[in-house]
Amino acid sequence: MGFNKWLRALTAGVLLSASLSVATTANANEERTIADESIYDILVDRFFNGTGKNDDHTVNAQDSAMFAGGDFDGVLKKIDYVADMGYTMLSVGSVFATEKYDGSMPTSYTTVDARFGTAEEFKKMVDAYQKRDMKIMVDFPITNVSPNHELAAKSGFAAGTNDGKLQWDLANEEVQNELIDSAVQFVNTYQLDGVRLTNIEQADTAFLNRIIEQLKAAGVYVIANAESDADFDAKFYNDMALNYTNAFKNVDLNTTVLEPYIEEMLSGTPVLTMTDTIWSDRFTLAATAEGMYPPTRSKISIASTLLLPGVPVVQYGSEIAMNGNAGAEAHQYYNFKTDSELADYVGQLQSLRNDSETLRNGEFKWLENEDGYIVFERKSDKETWIVVINNSSKTKRVHIPVAEFGEGKEIRGMFNSEIIRENKDGNYTIILDREMVEVYQVIDARGINTSYVVALALVVVLYAAFMVVIMKRGKKRRANSSSK
Repeated sequence: MGFNKWLRALTAGVLLSASLSVATTANANEERTIADESIYDILVDRFFNGTGKNDDHTVNAQDSAMFAGGDFDGVLKKIDYVADMGYTMLSVGSVFATEKYDGSMPTSYTTVDARFGTAEEFKKMVDAYQKRDMKIMVDFPITNVSPNHELAAKSGFAAGTNDGKLQWDLANEEVQNELIDSAVQFVNTYQLDGVRLTNIEQADTAFLNRIIEQLKAAGVYVIANAESDADFDAKFYNDMALNYTNAFKNVDLNTTVLEPYIEEMLSGTPVLTMTDTIWSDRFTLAATAEGMYPPTRSKISIASTLLLPGVPVVQYGSEIAMNGNAGAEAHQYYNFKTDSELADYVGQLQSLRNDSETLRNGEFKWLENEDGYIVFERKSDKETWIVVINNSSKTKRVHIPVAEFGEGKEIRGMFNSEIIRENKDGNYTIILDREMVEVYQVIDARGINTSYVVALALVVVLYAAFMVVIMKRGKKRRANSSSK
């Protein structure tokens, strides 16, 4: 990391910390629900190769159709990276023995894929993340498995094939019981925190509710990647990613399309929100087709997903604007040498979201939502926040009457440390440049922000100390050169 980048990161960090000193920290003992979580969605094979000992002849990182070598040890070694972004749950996809890198051709419901590592390594990874207060979720394919699946030989289990994949007879009670037992046993064996049921389209609601009930009894969240009336912890909508993509792939776009999902979330039904998925085209593909700058688009889309009501699900690589069509092209091997500026920004956003129950689930009120300009309020009896997402092509302003918050208040920006006070017209006027996001907290007027001044002084002192060290080293090198 270059010095200028290091200094920017340090400045942002200490100033954000100073701003957070006025925020109300969530009660550490509060009972969390899925509405409090944020999910980072990865494919183990495409994340990081921690050890080459489990690579076999099918591993070739240069061929996108083959296994790339990512493993449990690699996911473990990148625990700080995930933790620093603030995600509370890591979804690792299907980890069962499989004939395809993405887990879509499983051959077992009991054993993990040897190329990903051993059962012991998987458990070690799970334990490590949980000790860092992050949950682990896995995918469990209900059907559409490899013809070589360990259950394929059981009489009456297979109903047919689809595109080379075996389909179970999901009306067969014996099959249902086997699937339920397998899912629950896997969860209990590794003490997992969540399960995403996939390939559920041929499963009826009654069966899905049976498996959901048993999994919830084991203490895990249960979600899906398809629409269903079953009792999942959060609802999935097929057009969610497309609507979010169409709202943020360019500026000045219609954002009212998001309101129905938000209203449902506010009614008490958790809803999964996302701009793309493991199974879809990358969001960056749509933004690039619009001729837009991908990092800026990614910043806006991720921030919107994290700050608007919903349960955010962010695909790995979104923070480096990973591109590609659905499938192997979208499942690139993660490049950890890419600039981490956006990942750092995500971590700062999540610091606010994780520390404030109000920012996650407080009372919601629209102040503006038109053509990419989104302003909303979240409040509780403890605190009040204003979120401004200016996804437009112009600098925008919003005038909020003093009566909205009451007398003797001021509004403080969490990222730019801006202080907004009542103006002569009896309003708080927030101005934000184009393609920017800011989170504001409404607090009692405090006058001089002592913590901000201290933080700024710390930056100056550190900068001065750094320059002194550089000058001394330069002087020493010159002295050594002249003595030779």
